[in-house]
Order: sequence, then C-alpha cells, then structure tokens
Amino acid sequence: MLGTDLRRQLADRFREVNGDHPMTGADDAYVSGQFVVLAELCAIQDRDIDEVRRLMLERRLPLPGYLRSDDAEMVPSDLFAPAQEAGGVDQLETWFTAHWADSATGEEEWNSYLSGQYVCLHSVTPTTMQRKDYLTAAISAAPNEPDAGSPQWSERLHALIDELDALEPAFTAYDRLRFGGPTSRDTCIEAMRARFPRPAQANR
Repeated sequence: MLGTDLRRQLADRFREVNGDHPMTGADDAYVSGQFVVLAELCAIQDRDIDEVRRLMLERRLPLPGYLRSDDAEMVPSDLFAPAQEAGGVDQLETWFTAHWADSATGEEEWNSYLSGQYVCLHSVTPTTMQRKDYLTAAISAAPNEPDAGSPQWSERLHALIDELDALEPAFTAYDRLRFGGPTSRDTCIEAMRARFPRPAQANR
C-alpha cells in the first residue's frame, strides 16, 4: 500500500505543477524515446523506488518530466547524476545553487529544476541550464544588433542556433499545452531559422 500511496501522491503533485492535460499516442511515443520509466531506472541502479518517490515529494529530487498515458513516471536516464556529482542527495541543493553567483537566482533555478519541467534539455545540469539561458537570450536579442543582416552576423546567429539545437530535444504537443504556448525550440530555433535563413539557403 505504501508504494501505491506514494505513486498516487507523486501523480497528484505532477498534475498540480503541470495541469491535467491528455497525453496522446504521439506524446507517449516521443516520451518513451526520450525518457525512461522511473521503476526501470531504479531497478537498473538498484535503488528503492519508494525512497526515490519520497525524495521527489520532499523536494530533494526533481519530479518526473512526464506521466505517460499509462501513468508511467518518465524521467531522464541521468536523473541521479547531479546528486552523485554533488556527493549525495543531502548535498545536492547546496552544490546546485552554488553555480549561480546570485543566491536568489540559484534558488529560483533550483525550484525550476525540482519541478521536472526542464524537459527542454537532453541533460539537465546547472551548466546546461545556464548555457540554454544564455543562448536563448542571445538569439532573441540578435535581430536588434547593429550589424543585423550582415554575413558575419548571420554566421554568429546560426552558430548560436545550432548550439541550442544540440542541447534541446524536439519537444511534443503535450509540452505546448502545459507551458501554455510555444517552446524555446519553436521560437529560438525553428522560427529564427525560418526568419533568417543561412545565406546559402536564402540564395537558392
């Protein structure tokens, strides 16, 4: 009963954070290709799944990224890597927030990490989170740069877009429902490539 109760509590918390949106067959297929079932990951790593669920509910590990339509808790394959690098779950928050010079920003990013909503990165670490923030800000600001439209500017812009493209997965329709609109891939990769094609493409 304990395991069933913890699983139900975790599902309730997930829906509290993300809203109650349906997962389609296409969503399920995408998530199954990008993430792993929590129970399977715990079995591989010889971890007690009830203890992991408890840590998630206690805000010491991040929530699952998705609940598949069969209610499987879907998590990144490297879910436990940050805690291992930090020296254990007890040290995770201190290690994590120390990556930001401003403690308020570190705490804000910690809360975002715990939400499980950082499904916008193949691997979620303080370093990749910071890099994603830098890239999305730089790409968004690029059209207002003094040399916008020049070959040098285009080269810089597409280098930024390509780097962000490598960091981010494709996302799925469910993400646009829970986030209430387009994703960073939509706005900073697809839309910017369409608006500012590479010169070789624009001249075809």
